[in-house]
Amino acid sequence: IQKLCDRVASSTLLDDRRDAVRALKSLSKKYRLEVGIQAMEHLIHVLQTDRSDSEIIGYALDTLYNVISNDLEEEEQEENSAKQVDDLGSQFTEIFIKQQENVTLLLTLVEEFDFHVRWPGVKLLTSLLKQQGPQVQQIILVSPMGVSRLMDLLADSREVIRNDGVLLLQQLTKSNAAIQKIVAFENAFERLLDIITEEGNSDGGIVVEDCLLLLQNLLKNNNSNQNFFKEGSYIQRMKPWFEVGDDNCGWSAQKVTNLHLMLQLVRVLVSPTNPPGATSSCQKAMFHCGLLQQLCTILMATGVPADILTETINTVSEVIRGCQTNQDYFASVNAPSNPPRPAIVVLLMSMVNERQPFVLRCAVLYCFQCFLYKNQKGQGEIVSTLLPSTIDATGNSVSAGQLLCGGLFSTDSLSNWCAAVALAHALQENATLKEQLLRVQLATSIGNPPVSLLQQCTNILSQGSKVQTRVGLLMLLCTWLSNCSIAVTHFLHNPANVPFLTGQIAENLGEEEQLVQGLCALLLGISIYYNDNSLENYRKEKLKQLIEKRIGRENFIEKLGFISKHELYSRAAQKPQPSFSSPDHMMFDHEFTKLVKELEGVISKAIYKSSEEDKKEEEVKKTLEQHDNIVTHYKKVIREQDQELEELKQRVSTLTSQNEQLQATVTQQVSQIQQHKDQYNLLKVQLGKDTQHHNSHGDTFQMNGIQTEEVSKLKEELEEWKSKHELLQGQLKEKDSVIEKLNSSQLEMGTTEQSSQTNKFGGLEHNSELQKELEMLRSQIQLQSAEISKLQMENQKLQLMNTTADPMLGDSGATAATSSELEGRLEQEIKELKSEVKALSEEKESLKQHLDSSSSTVAILQDEKSKLQREVAESKKEQDDLLVLLADQDQKISTLKIKLKDLGVPVEDEDDTESGDQGDEDEDGDEEEQD
Repeated sequence: IQKLCDRVASSTLLDDRRDAVRALKSLSKKYRLEVGIQAMEHLIHVLQTDRSDSEIIGYALDTLYNVISNDLEEEEQEENSAKQVDDLGSQFTEIFIKQQENVTLLLTLVEEFDFHVRWPGVKLLTSLLKQQGPQVQQIILVSPMGVSRLMDLLADSREVIRNDGVLLLQQLTKSNAAIQKIVAFENAFERLLDIITEEGNSDGGIVVEDCLLLLQNLLKNNNSNQNFFKEGSYIQRMKPWFEVGDDNCGWSAQKVTNLHLMLQLVRVLVSPTNPPGATSSCQKAMFHCGLLQQLCTILMATGVPADILTETINTVSEVIRGCQTNQDYFASVNAPSNPPRPAIVVLLMSMVNERQPFVLRCAVLYCFQCFLYKNQKGQGEIVSTLLPSTIDATGNSVSAGQLLCGGLFSTDSLSNWCAAVALAHALQENATLKEQLLRVQLATSIGNPPVSLLQQCTNILSQGSKVQTRVGLLMLLCTWLSNCSIAVTHFLHNPANVPFLTGQIAENLGEEEQLVQGLCALLLGISIYYNDNSLENYRKEKLKQLIEKRIGRENFIEKLGFISKHELYSRAAQKPQPSFSSPDHMMFDHEFTKLVKELEGVISKAIYKSSEEDKKEEEVKKTLEQHDNIVTHYKKVIREQDQELEELKQRVSTLTSQNEQLQATVTQQVSQIQQHKDQYNLLKVQLGKDTQHHNSHGDTFQMNGIQTEEVSKLKEELEEWKSKHELLQGQLKEKDSVIEKLNSSQLEMGTTEQSSQTNKFGGLEHNSELQKELEMLRSQIQLQSAEISKLQMENQKLQLMNTTADPMLGDSGATAATSSELEGRLEQEIKELKSEVKALSEEKESLKQHLDSSSSTVAILQDEKSKLQREVAESKKEQDDLLVLLADQDQKISTLKIKLKDLGVPVEDEDDTESGDQGDEDEDGDEEEQD
């Protein structure tokens, strides 16, 4: 080994070094310690320097793997030296990772595509993580893109590397939330679910198992990843895992393992230890995608292996726990029997059957507890099967209540305990059902009168049955009586109960009986604390005196403390699922431990309280009850108001939607009207063209209402023109008479030329103007006469057409009426449009004026701005000049200071001089005052 190490270190030829590393690899399995001690440094050097040769890198990685890994020697080593082997692997790992660059180097080698480098690199890194997980995780976490590089292994086309990559990621993600998050956000869920699907889901091999274990690592106790898994709709992809056929015989061991892990993965998402919000959203998603329905199918299927059935029951339990929708669905599930029975009844039959496996019975009890958890509706249904009015008289079908009563009073102590706990869960935090259950009557034997369920429980207690049975019954009684004064009164009404309890507590019995004594003390304490003093002989004060005389307060408190000090109590308090190593350890229920915590301190205080304090407490309770009643009343009012508000909101929304619809129809109708108008205008234009065409060719004319109207209009116009013509002729005659008068006056005034020169000129001007007007009037008359002749011609033509087309007027009467209506509407719309145009033009004028005024203000502001800019520029220039002057003065002062220093005159600093100046000024001021 030493020689080979020297060859690796000193040989210049690559072939020699490669041969030496190959030889070291062959020796590394047998002489692991020697090779590790002597060759590790040289092998790391080879990894750093000979990166170009994949063969020597592969040999070096294999050698390091043989040295560090314990997997190879675990089979060969004996038990006594197993510890030594573990120590050897971890020591070599520690040496390797001491230099963090070695792990970073290994990460870069894993990126190589060459199989002979990548595969041994993955194996070596997995082995390092197994030996020194947290340290290697930290190095990978801080190295750039460390986790991302390893995620690429899942995308490798070579199955060996991909599968070993899954194993590597398993080790990498163990107990490290930061790495788990990075791996999840690197699309791990998508890739792993794809691999599981490719491999055949639950029918796949060990690769599926490895992928499921990695998924568990990523999701367990990691709320961020669970949320990401749900948001990414990956829960929906789990449904095909649980598709089972009719024939479920002969499942392989691998399939059982895979299904077991798949069920555990579902439970990880809905675990009671998760935040309630996250669990609830996952439960809803599982119901909506049909996963719960699929699990219930497995639950009711035949031939499913016992351990898978047990795990399925546990999984269904947690999927329905505290989720009303899922609980309601589970209540509706029926077993495929004839006649069909509810799944709950079938499961309870297994629970109270002593021949069933213990683990299965525990799972059924957990399922029943989860079904009733925060499910008052379910609790009511179970209790109702016990009440006299609902029991089936024929006895054909067995109800859940009957099964629980049967289990409660059977000879099997485990059935007694399970039934008592199940019944206690049906009463949990439900005062109404506690009161209703008092009505339940049991027929004990023929001829004897029926006994109440409460009485029968106390009878069995006093008969001295097994410890497990008594513990179960005492837990049921404690749950039943807590927070229910009526139940306490019924319990105390039986004169044998209180003496039995005090007798049990007062005795000094063995360790096994101490638990029963503690529970008896708790039951008696509940009877005192929730006592409403309705029974004279068993008032609070009298019961306390009884405890003082028979047991002693200190002794009573000590016995009460036996419960919480018990080992089985602390185990049951840890988690809701009942998990016991053996039936003998089945003593406490998780929910009951919460009740004990709540009541232990309260009962201890109640025992030491005086009667006066009790009275005060009762008064406080009454006031609190009144306050609660007021609060509930207001809550009811608020609820009603909320409902009214919701109804009003709905009405508003419906009205708004109706309004929108009506507006839409209005706009549609407006557009349709516009279209009709356009069509009408087009038709009018076409009609005009057609009439012109017929007139030019002299064909048979078609007269309609519009043409008749035109004829009447033309007649009216003709009459108007005639009247105008007559007026103009009258005016013309008047003008002619005026002209003649003027002419005569002109001749008369011809002799006096000088005196009337001005008048002459004026007369001439007036005369010329009148002549012009006369000419204009004549031209107008000529034009009008021409127009009149034209109109007369047209009138004659139209009359001629009218006479020819009179028979056809009857047919076109309806169209004339409609067209006249349309014309009337159009004229009205035109008027409206003209008024709108006028209004718009006025607005335009006002806006124009406003714009002119604003533009003038803008011009003024711009002038002011330019003035200010000029002033700023001038001030800046002045400042620059001042700064230049100051700089010159500073320079001069500094040169003078230097000269003074050279001459030997002491010169002070600026601060000193300033203070000195101030001092001098003060002195000068004093001297002046003295003067």
